[in-house]
Amino acid sequence: MTKEITEGEENPENEMSFLDHLEALRWHILRSLAAIIVLMIVAFFSKKLLFHDIILAPSRTDFWTYRMLCKLGVYLDQPFLCVEKLSFSIQSRTLTGQFTTHIGVSFVAGLIMAFPYVFWEIWQFVKPGLYPKERSMTRGSVFYVSLLFFLGISFGYWILSPLSINFLANYQIDESILNEVDLLSYIETLMMMVLACGLMFQLPMIVLVLAKAGLVNTSFLKTYRRHAILVIVIVSAILTPSPDMFSQIIVALPIYMLYELSILLAFRVEKQSLKAANES
Repeated sequence: MTKEITEGEENPENEMSFLDHLEALRWHILRSLAAIIVLMIVAFFSKKLLFHDIILAPSRTDFWTYRMLCKLGVYLDQPFLCVEKLSFSIQSRTLTGQFTTHIGVSFVAGLIMAFPYVFWEIWQFVKPGLYPKERSMTRGSVFYVSLLFFLGISFGYWILSPLSINFLANYQIDESILNEVDLLSYIETLMMMVLACGLMFQLPMIVLVLAKAGLVNTSFLKTYRRHAILVIVIVSAILTPSPDMFSQIIVALPIYMLYELSILLAFRVEKQSLKAANES
């Protein structure tokens, strides 16, 4: 059993040798890989659900997001919001393309599904090296990191990806050129945007850690709010190839809300630190 330590005591975990740390890390990695592989196998044998119902769904006009945009277009009397046609076809240009893609996508799906457990394993490796106060300051981190990750994944899949695919699919530099997209190119584009959003939504947790480390504060975040908005607009323009303002606003708004949430979290950290200082 791990000995309980107080604030002023040295953490017993620091007495472990370098090889002991490597051995502990090895088991955390092995358990994480086992979880990923198990879920990868589940995804591999769920081929229709994984590809037809999830991966390839944004390539069809009956996708949920397109239908909602069309309803919004009717309500606002803006018919351009309706996606009536996606002018591209998906092809596999190599003999082994579909099989290797199936394996690769299954692995990524397993990694996404196993993310909370993998992060928990990482946390279990890091946690013993922290003091009780540091542990209490990071309580619930696995839950909130996982929640933000899946919110980002959902945003990337349901919002960002359909907007980008719609624009890219219907973009032509000449009418004689057909968009015959390679399967791997389509999947890489989709996954890049989805995973990028999953990581981007970690902004509040990153700011929370920096605030607890004393590297940023509420005043700093408020002072540079205008700069942050400019960066958000640029990031939204990069993530959304569509030139219309509507798509860019849809992408920029959640990122800006995450920034404001980060300010609130930093304020909460400052309040807790001030309270602790007054009590001591």
